[in-house]
Amino acid sequence: MELTRRPIGSGSGADGAGYRLLRRMIDVRPDELRALAWSWLYIFSVLSSYYIIRPIRDEMGVAGGVENLPWLFTGTLVGMMVVNPPFAALVRKLPRARFISLAYRFFMANLLLFCLLLKAATPEQNIWVGRIFFIWTSVFNLFVVSVFWALMVDVFNSEQGKRLFGFIAAGATLGSILGSSLTAALARHLESTYLLLGSTVLLEIAVFSVRRLSRLSEALRVNLAARGEEGPIGGKILSGLTHAFKSTYLLNISIYMLLYAITSTFLYFQQASVVNQSFADRAARTAFFAEVDLLVNLLTLGTQLFLTERILRALGVALTLTLLPALSALGFVTLGLAPTVAVIVMFQMLRRAGNFAVARPTREVLFTVIPREDKYKAKSFIDTVIYRSGDQLGAWSYGLLSFLGIGMTGIAFVAVPISAAWLLNGFWLGRKQEAMATSSAESDPLISRIH
Repeated sequence: MELTRRPIGSGSGADGAGYRLLRRMIDVRPDELRALAWSWLYIFSVLSSYYIIRPIRDEMGVAGGVENLPWLFTGTLVGMMVVNPPFAALVRKLPRARFISLAYRFFMANLLLFCLLLKAATPEQNIWVGRIFFIWTSVFNLFVVSVFWALMVDVFNSEQGKRLFGFIAAGATLGSILGSSLTAALARHLESTYLLLGSTVLLEIAVFSVRRLSRLSEALRVNLAARGEEGPIGGKILSGLTHAFKSTYLLNISIYMLLYAITSTFLYFQQASVVNQSFADRAARTAFFAEVDLLVNLLTLGTQLFLTERILRALGVALTLTLLPALSALGFVTLGLAPTVAVIVMFQMLRRAGNFAVARPTREVLFTVIPREDKYKAKSFIDTVIYRSGDQLGAWSYGLLSFLGIGMTGIAFVAVPISAAWLLNGFWLGRKQEAMATSSAESDPLISRIH
């Protein structure tokens, strides 16, 4: 029996002015519109939800003592390792729409529980509730975002990812702007518990989007039931961990994430040091961080809407993956020579915007060519445990270098060869992905017919 492939979202109607305007920003096909819209609403809701609770998390973390923050980061890593096995068990037994819905509703139930605890706890008890909430939020963030991108690389193929992932990521940026703006506007007038309730509503919108997107994917994929792509994924519970280290390709993705996290932590500590020396007033420091965040979000959004797709298609995956490491190497050299507020601001803006707008969508393209089990299990392990391990390695390494008497300038130059290794790793990954995507297209007559 010949399998037929209907394009995703076919029959959605794409002859209006809205579609023509969208086409000026990205190369989206008419039959991709509905899937793109639900994907965009999905990540918009998730990031809005997270950025509503992020300021609450940060305030609770500080309230428990700044000196305890490194231990909270360690607790986050432990939390990742605890959550990964049951998540893998869900992936193994349930269809993707069901386990994604269950995972999100688990976090929603947690939010409701925190609402009750914050209402009932004494001020002394609230310190410990706040510490638990800090760790939980950090776990929540990485897991819900990782699950989103796992679904994206499962629904869209490599070619579509290059065209659409930048625009989808723009939904995340707008969601983060909305969530943080809501909290900033309402925090003085509403208790934190009410904001947490608002966050749960947004997560339910995300669940609704998942279900709609899963139905649309039936139009994208060819006879999903026959190919087993809508049933339980199967495999072993620890497959995510074992595959991440057994596969050369996945191992190098892990290294890419590790090196990114290490350099991010180095820059975070250097920023804290420079800002602490430059601003004596807490309000001034808070305003500085807020202004940097705003500039980063604006730069990110503009890049995602107008440049990400063009950069990916012009340079390819390999060269695009080298852009952020190259920028980081140059930035650390500049920071080592001139450790000033102006350099920190410029470096942070370009690096964070470059990551959100270019590196992250490109990094997700890497996962479009791996087996479905690895898209949900190995990817989740890399995005959570490996990422937080990089945070820990960077934090303790920075502390060790400082203990040995190496100042901020010296540490900046230490980060340069790390960035160079990261660049070489990214180039290898990109070339490998392109080869795997070509091989997959040539071996699948259905894909070959389309592309």
